[in-house]
Amino acid sequence: MTISKVQYTSRKLAEQLRGSPYMAVISITDPTTPEAKLDPLFRHVLRLSFYDAVPADEFMPACPGLFDHHMAARISTFIGELHAAPFEISLMVHCEYGISRSAAVALFASALTGAPLEAREFTYEANQWVIDQLEARHPGLSVDVPQPLMSQDRRQARRA
Repeated sequence: MTISKVQYTSRKLAEQLRGSPYMAVISITDPTTPEAKLDPLFRHVLRLSFYDAVPADEFMPACPGLFDHHMAARISTFIGELHAAPFEISLMVHCEYGISRSAAVALFASALTGAPLEAREFTYEANQWVIDQLEARHPGLSVDVPQPLMSQDRRQARRA
């Protein structure tokens, strides 16, 4: 059917989750760390390894371990296949701390599919280099990164 929702989290929390065949995972780790230990019940998993970094200069050669267009293509293909699946599935993206890389990929997935992104207002520290590489694969797609003030508004709102 389609991707029903998108969420992002830290590696620590992702490794504690009980797996589900109805939740796909994009697992992002640092090149110097082992793969995340995810529950085997997660049937649809894309594993990537890159640093939370941006190139110092557009004219310098790419650094090893930096996010690149090949990884952007893998993410785009994975999300496209999930979104075309004949059943409803949610997407969870995790990185080491659940702040920058996972937020960037989650924002992209939400923009590409129209699926709601949980806690979107906290994605203001999304890695812009990752977003730029993903957007380059989809001309006309614009990933909107919220301003930090949106998260303060939510934190100050009264709870029901």
